[in-house]
Amino acid sequence: MSAQVSSPEITFHAEHSGTTKRIWRTFWLLSALTIVELAIGLLIYNMHKGEHPNHTLVLAFKGMVCILTLAKAYYIVSVFMHLGDEVRNLIMTIVVPLCLFIWFIAAFLWDGNSWKVLRNRYNGTPAPIEKVTPAAKEKGAKD
Repeated sequence: MSAQVSSPEITFHAEHSGTTKRIWRTFWLLSALTIVELAIGLLIYNMHKGEHPNHTLVLAFKGMVCILTLAKAYYIVSVFMHLGDEVRNLIMTIVVPLCLFIWFIAAFLWDGNSWKVLRNRYNGTPAPIEKVTPAAKEKGAKD
């Protein structure tokens, strides 16, 4: 009796293919970016606790966090959602409307804030009336 041989399609080898190595490389890159973001966040937190925080430096650190977050989003979409392997036209079909959508949100927030400021500045109410106390009346009558 001969030993049964499993079909050649079924393999049980624990080999790392190029795709798995790419995923692990992306995992370590995303981990490093996250650690850097957390370190910058702790720096921002400690700067705000100080007596005189440097607002320009805090703004620069916040910009760095935004850039690192966009880099992480790019790698997640490129590797885990497989958009990096697609043709350029499909990528542009997804990215351009997304950018327009983000621009619309920013424009609506900017316009809404402008409208709120103008509404609060020119809301048609008269200037506040000063309250005159009896002591102030007597003082004004004596002068």
